[in-house]
Amino acid sequence: MRSLILLLAGVGTAFSQHLSVGLKGGVPMTDFLNSVSSGTSVFSSKTQRYIVGPTVELRLPAGFGVELDALYRHFSYNSTASLVDVFTNNRTTGNAWEFPLLLKYRFPGPLVRPFVDAGVAFDTLSGLKQTVTRTIFPSRTTNTTTTSDPSELNKKSTVGFVMGVGLDIHALVIHLSPEIRYTRWGTEHFKLPNGSFLSNQNQAEFLVGITF
Repeated sequence: MRSLILLLAGVGTAFSQHLSVGLKGGVPMTDFLNSVSSGTSVFSSKTQRYIVGPTVELRLPAGFGVELDALYRHFSYNSTASLVDVFTNNRTTGNAWEFPLLLKYRFPGPLVRPFVDAGVAFDTLSGLKQTVTRTIFPSRTTNTTTTSDPSELNKKSTVGFVMGVGLDIHALVIHLSPEIRYTRWGTEHFKLPNGSFLSNQNQAEFLVGITF
């Protein structure tokens, strides 16, 4: 029994020595949502200029590693529609959680090691809320409702392919990892049939990881 405990302790210690945890954050290089004016409807969107979340990596022999991130971003958009006697204003907010699982390879180097990575990512929406305000003319009667299932919602979750390139900079006890990453999503979160509003299937980000 004592030998088994010592063996498990040794395996756990060796495993922890190859496990890095930390924080990853950055800025999007593409818009999360694309919108244009179409007839009586007008969409406008705002891309939050930050992405942040925890990261963990299991370092393997020969320069390989497996990385898992949980990246968060906030998004919002507005839309207005004018009919003969009704004016509608929609205000929508939500959160997007992105979970990339990557196989990474670091090229040899003393302190600065270039790397490439590739894998799959799962993205899901949470906290989706749309506030709909309708004003009826000529009485100017106003009513407000809320929903978590707006008509332009296509899919709450999607899967995509990820690839990236960056540098692993070893500074004392930490690793700094600036990276440019590209993701191609399988389908749009939001989509209208006329193409006036949809989420971007092509996503580019500049990220910096800090791990210990």
